[in-house]
Amino acid sequence: MADENDNKEKADLPGVVTPADSTGTPPPSSIPEAGVLAGADEEKAAMIEQAKSRVAAVKDSLAEKAAPPASAATPVAGAPKAPVKKKEEGPKPTDASDHKLVKQLKAKFDGAVIEASEFIGQLAIQIAPEAIVGVCEFLRTDPDTRFNYLSDLTCVHFPLNKATPLQVVYQLYSIPRNERVRLKVWLSSATVDSVTGVWPTANWMEREVYDLFGVNFRNHPDLRRILLPTDWEGHPLLKDYPLEFIENAWTTRHLPVMTDVQREQLEQRRAYGLEILSVPQERMMRDIFQGGKEVMPKDK
Repeated sequence: MADENDNKEKADLPGVVTPADSTGTPPPSSIPEAGVLAGADEEKAAMIEQAKSRVAAVKDSLAEKAAPPASAATPVAGAPKAPVKKKEEGPKPTDASDHKLVKQLKAKFDGAVIEASEFIGQLAIQIAPEAIVGVCEFLRTDPDTRFNYLSDLTCVHFPLNKATPLQVVYQLYSIPRNERVRLKVWLSSATVDSVTGVWPTANWMEREVYDLFGVNFRNHPDLRRILLPTDWEGHPLLKDYPLEFIENAWTTRHLPVMTDVQREQLEQRRAYGLEILSVPQERMMRDIFQGGKEVMPKDK
């Protein structure tokens, strides 16, 4: 009886196999669980503990990095707060009255230079409108300056400046000296002398300013619109020009009358940003381009 009890207790122990009976078949209680025989459970538990240890170590290191230093601990009640660091201001224009080129222009043209400023190494000089041609001629031909390239001529509209709402800007570049200067002219009557006699490339630039801003350039050889139709009304780059689409006199004269259905379709296309191909003329131009035809044949 004692031997049977001992065998039963041994069979209950993990990893112990009870001998088979007389038939050769071991009892079910003597078959160990799957993983116990191979030691998988112990290996799995060890891997889990290692993973937990690594995670805990990572958390501890992150907590040490995030913790404020001892000097940045919670301030004592009543102690003065640390001053807030002001945001660094960006560069600002500086007075350029002592610039060599400015002094040279002041000595050459009495009253032509109104003011001068320099911003990040860029020199800008405000010139009186009546002296712009003479100043440009001097800057192009003088051997000490030699600004022989007009890189750009544009305009800016300041509607709040009632006295001088328009400013014509001349970007000059000296190829041999690798220097730049910007001339500015404030206009009160939207009229200024042309500099096409100084730089022929000013021809189309002044036409563009005339077309989009309405500035009249005296003595220009061919002052007419360059982007918009010749009978277009208004100047689109003025800040008082409407931004939304408007039916003006030009569209009334040149575009066909639309039916209610066509107008509704046009409004739907505009609502979805599909202004292209909204009128028969635009469809015709598209067919011409796709067919490889010349819209404006070259002069022979």
